[in-house]
Amino acid sequence: MPGLLDRLAGVPLTELEAPRSPAVGHFRQCGGPALVIPEEYGGCGADPLQAMAVTRALASYAPSLAVATTMHHFSVATLFSLAASVQSGGMEWALLEGVAEQGLLVASGFAEGRPGQGILSPTMTARKTEGGYLINGSKKPCSLSRSMDLLTASAALPTADGATQMAVLLIPRQTEGLSVHPFWASQALAGAESDEIRLTDVFVDEQLMMPNTAGPGELDELQTVGLIWFELLISSCYLGMVSGLVERAVDQCRGSEPDRARALIRLEAAAQLLEGVARRVRDGEIGNDGLAQALVARYAAQDALGDARDQAVELLGGTAFMTTSDVAVLAAASHGIGFHPPSRSSFTRPYLAHAAGEPLRLA
Repeated sequence: MPGLLDRLAGVPLTELEAPRSPAVGHFRQCGGPALVIPEEYGGCGADPLQAMAVTRALASYAPSLAVATTMHHFSVATLFSLAASVQSGGMEWALLEGVAEQGLLVASGFAEGRPGQGILSPTMTARKTEGGYLINGSKKPCSLSRSMDLLTASAALPTADGATQMAVLLIPRQTEGLSVHPFWASQALAGAESDEIRLTDVFVDEQLMMPNTAGPGELDELQTVGLIWFELLISSCYLGMVSGLVERAVDQCRGSEPDRARALIRLEAAAQLLEGVARRVRDGEIGNDGLAQALVARYAAQDALGDARDQAVELLGGTAFMTTSDVAVLAAASHGIGFHPPSRSSFTRPYLAHAAGEPLRLA
């Protein structure tokens, strides 16, 4: 994405974090949508470790942009994993090429934002109709809601025995029945375009729906890959925000050398935890164990980043906090890491069972 950081550096942080931020436009113009798409599909081919480094850098300049585009990247990673799987119908290849060539943005409408609710609990329902399904429901918040070209989402499909089955679906932005409504009222991460998307009898062709092939409470390979990418990249967003604070404290020689070193050590401890998992994913370790490792790294990094953030803010001092909004903006935004699914409490029991030899099951 040549030139992107220079563009972002030329815009005040408060403007980048505002609801009508120019950051998403800069990202699109600099080739950002193609970052994780494999080179054979016309993309940049960034592996998980490289994508994390890019995300960390972006988040230190524009937190909202990093969070919003993480939803794009993990959705795209799911698509190219599908293209290479036995579930593929072939259309994913053309879709990925279109995203890379045209700079399309993909929003994620998976379940998120409600306490205790995870990605396996769809907020949307589906009703069978000729050639596909009619989808109803909403997603709030949904990042990139204003700039997206495509929406990926999860929905509960009715089955022949009267039960439901989760499926992943793709919806073009201009589809009739899809609308965007104001939702995000917080100043923190206001530039991520995280408003509400409503679907009212939205028709989705059955060829654009990918059913979950796993059993109840389990994740199929497609979901597992997507979740691993999500946990690594969303954690890297907050790693970047805290990096921006620690960098300011170190560059300005605030506090004593031991104080600055302590903040740096906590920051880099978080980075190394996440990078270790990214290397394993890059090398093909993307199964059930890989997801468990990604979640453990995320929660451990979350704790380390909280320490590093608090130390950096204290080192920067009250004058820096009062005379510029940058410190407050980065500090406030960095708290968001605790709000992404799965919650730590919902992960506890599945993780203990997994440690005892059972498959990892997320509610």
